This record gives sequence, structure tokens and C-alpha cells, in this order.
Amino acid sequence: MKIAVTSTGADQSSAVDARFGRAPWLHVFDTDSGEHTAIDNTANAQGRSGVGVTTAQRVADAGADVVLTGRLGPNAQRVLEGSGIKVVLGVDGTVRAAVDSYTDGR
Repeated sequence: MKIAVTSTGADQSSAVDARFGRAPWLHVFDTDSGEHTAIDNTANAQGRSGVGVTTAQRVADAGADVVLTGRLGPNAQRVLEGSGIKVVLGVDGTVRAAVDSYTDGR
């Protein structure tokens, strides 16, 4: 399973960014292989409009099965759900803690 998390920074100890489309970093964890990838999303985060949809497409292109974030708009949600990606909202804390909580069923 691949888990994507919105983040304020490039490392796993960074805080989860509550803003889906404007999150400067996306972290993708592959729970099967243990692989972790940090995706720089700063160019998109500074965009004027449509950033949620663009970020959703980046998450889908990364092969994510699940997204952990604080909140997201309806257009981004439609893209994610249309791609078969589960969305978990209201997530906070560090990126690593969010992934661990999700994989532990919390």
C-alpha cells in the first residue's frame, strides 16, 4: 500500500500540512517495500488556482492508495476519489506519526 501525506517540510519529522493543495511537500510511503519518497510541491503550492486538483493528480501519479491530510477542497476530493484513492482528513502531528497511526489502525 502507498500512503501519501501532505507536509510542511522535506523530512519525516516535519508537521503534516493541513492544506492539501498548498502543502509544500508530499511524502509517499510504500508499506510493502519500506520505501519513502519526498516530493517537492512548492511550485504548485504557490499557484493561484487549481492547486488542489494539480496536487491530487501528483498524488495519483505517485500511485498512492491513501492520502492523509488536514483538509481539502471538493475538486481535489473528486480527483482523488475518481482515482480510487481513500482520503483521511483531520490528520495532524508529524508525518512519521501520522503514517504510523494509520498503519496501526488508529
